[in-house]
Amino acid sequence: MSDLEQFRAETRAWLAENCPEEMRDGDITAENQCWGGRQWEFQSDAQKRWFEAALAKGYTVPTWPKEYGGAGLTADEAKVLTEERDRINARKPLSNFGISMLGPALLAYGTHEQKMQHLGGIARGEIRWCQGYSEPGAGSDLASLKTKCEDKGDHWLINGQKIWTSNADISDWIFCLVRTDFDAPKHKGITFILLDMASEGISVKPIILISGHSPFCETFFDDVKVPKAYGDDNLSVVGEVNRGWDVAKNLLVHERGMLGTMSPLRGATGPENLGGYAAGEIGVDATGRLDDPALRQKIAQAEIDDWAYNLTVERMNDEANAGNGLGAKSSMLKYTASELTKKGSQLRMDIGGTKAATIGPDGIEYGSLANTWLYNRAYSILGGTTEVQLNIISKRVLDLPSA
Repeated sequence: MSDLEQFRAETRAWLAENCPEEMRDGDITAENQCWGGRQWEFQSDAQKRWFEAALAKGYTVPTWPKEYGGAGLTADEAKVLTEERDRINARKPLSNFGISMLGPALLAYGTHEQKMQHLGGIARGEIRWCQGYSEPGAGSDLASLKTKCEDKGDHWLINGQKIWTSNADISDWIFCLVRTDFDAPKHKGITFILLDMASEGISVKPIILISGHSPFCETFFDDVKVPKAYGDDNLSVVGEVNRGWDVAKNLLVHERGMLGTMSPLRGATGPENLGGYAAGEIGVDATGRLDDPALRQKIAQAEIDDWAYNLTVERMNDEANAGNGLGAKSSMLKYTASELTKKGSQLRMDIGGTKAATIGPDGIEYGSLANTWLYNRAYSILGGTTEVQLNIISKRVLDLPSA
């Protein structure tokens, strides 16, 4: 037995012993995941036991070095772990922006002191992070941001506004892009900074969408003082002052890769269940087939698209694990995942018909098909708009000439 085969056998046995049956219903919605943070409360004893078992093994962040709370797995071992977890349909033990976005950026650009200060807390689910990138007037053209950050000697002073800061109202810290040099070219005067959301002068206002619900918020900074800490070791700034765009680009690759590697049609009514869901809603003909030829064709196409997409993700992950990196290809995954996510929720609405579109006396029920369908329209915007992704693909992947 090879080392990897041995690892697979050990992983399968560990999952069988440590992943509760209640946690084997798939990583379906934002509501049933474990996010961590100061305000987090476990939703069940099973969720708590699953998180604690994974944490003790280093499996909340399996590829991170052990000194930062990870398991130090190789890329191949991490792939096996994911495959075995998916085989039993297990939820992730912990999900948050600290794991999927900030952590990789800190590993690439952070000092040892910054890694020691923040990565362990992320791995242990102690701190929930949000992202302070977009601003009014600086969405797709993110480098036009104007949130001002002034050097006051022993601290930074920040004034400005961020928008679409997902879950800012329940997050503990924020990683933020601020402008530290207004005279430099717009990509050159930006700094990547870390702030405690409990800092005086930070206020948050939730944004309610057409569905009646939203994770998005506006975040305001009014004379917010951010200590530099430890003398010359500027723990609040990641990378170099005025070179934050380098860190931001690295993080966006991970964000788009994370969004792009979400299986867009999986879940309670994913491709493996769409046929059964449709049969229950619409019925079957005398041969046992779905009693709607057009819908049968749509479901078949959804299954084909989903599996083709996931094979592409697997191929790109193998390329990245071989040292090639995702780079601009992350935009391909993000764009495709966004389109398939929207198509998938539209298909579920088509299956549900008027019943799925029903609005109750208190509006659209949170977590309903209609709510999900409305929310998923935002996939064309979040993580970088579709137009931005297509521009990146045309210029940096396909090397097409500019119009």
